Amino acid sequence: MPNAHEARPLLDALRSGAPLTGFAPEAVDQARALAKDPAAATLAAVESLPAPLAEAILEGAVLAGSPTLAEALSQSSVKPLAKAAKKALYRLRSKGVAVAEAPRPAPEPLRVPEPEAVSSLITSVTGEGKRGLIIGRPLRGGGIETAQIIFSDEQGVLEVTLNEVTRGTYRRRIKEATEPRYAIEISREEAATLLSEAAALNLSSRTPFPKDLEPAMRHHGVRPATTQPSVPAPEPDDVKGVLEGHTLHETEEIGDWMPPEAELRKLVQKVDEIAHSPLALSGAQREEQTLQAVRAQARAFFTPERRRLYALRLWRMADFFERTDRASAARVARAEARRLFHGPEEPFSRFAEAFFEKALRLSAAPAPAPGAPSGAHSAQPSSPAPAATERRSPGGLILP
Repeated sequence: MPNAHEARPLLDALRSGAPLTGFAPEAVDQARALAKDPAAATLAAVESLPAPLAEAILEGAVLAGSPTLAEALSQSSVKPLAKAAKKALYRLRSKGVAVAEAPRPAPEPLRVPEPEAVSSLITSVTGEGKRGLIIGRPLRGGGIETAQIIFSDEQGVLEVTLNEVTRGTYRRRIKEATEPRYAIEISREEAATLLSEAAALNLSSRTPFPKDLEPAMRHHGVRPATTQPSVPAPEPDDVKGVLEGHTLHETEEIGDWMPPEAELRKLVQKVDEIAHSPLALSGAQREEQTLQAVRAQARAFFTPERRRLYALRLWRMADFFERTDRASAARVARAEARRLFHGPEEPFSRFAEAFFEKALRLSAAPAPAPGAPSGAHSAQPSSPAPAATERRSPGGLILP
């Protein structure tokens, strides 16, 4: 009886019809059929056989001088068959049979180095809702195209300046802007989102696109946003944050926020009326009336529309505080933002009240002498000197 591991005796047994043991009858029947014309056997049919029978059929194809089956099996996922097929191809070449070259492995794809991640910069929010933004785009020549943008949360993009700088200069500008907290570093994706939202405001407020806005948007794959930014719903602990809202005016950034000029004039007029009231009021009573009038003006100013506007400003500032390691200010700003945006209105925002109380303190002036004409010593709000047309950080970042 032929050895089950020897291909040639097995092939002879298959062709002669001699009995074979150790294999399923169905496999033997299939192998006998293939042995009649091994050169025509298909890869799938041979792979389905037990390895010894498959090698017997391969042997038959070699004896017939046909390389087709051996070429196919040389790529088989059945490793013993692939190894046997490669030996069979060597035997066929030795006999002078033309054998196709084994396909060469596909070359590894050329690895293009990942483009250097380029950070962007965003400033804090001014009292008028303006921010400065820088987005960098790597250039093929090795430099960085910078888009310096000033935008408003009411009008959209106001100014765009495109420049090209070296990578070293760009990195230095980022360092010089972030170390003194002029700005925070954000990803290019975050910057693109801010630009998208700002461009949408240009459309809704009918503010014309400034020069270079369209190319800047195109270079960064930005289109005007189709949804408006929002603030998450209030949380149970936000009441505590609202009661601490006045502390936000102690920060360097929000400390510069002031009510609009028209509101300051109304404040001055109200203070003047109380100071010259014909009623016989004590100093404490006059101070209490003034404080109540200021808080009433704050409530009147913060309409639902303005509540949402300032909520978004505080939400942006919360992120700025968090990224500049001021977790307490970030917590309070988020609490105020959520309640301003969604309500409820009570307890009323201490941020909003202190917004006007601060203006009152800055407008403080000596009380008028008895009998002095009304308005002779009217309080005049003390406001910062007008900013220059363009302010810059030490690194050249245009500040709003």
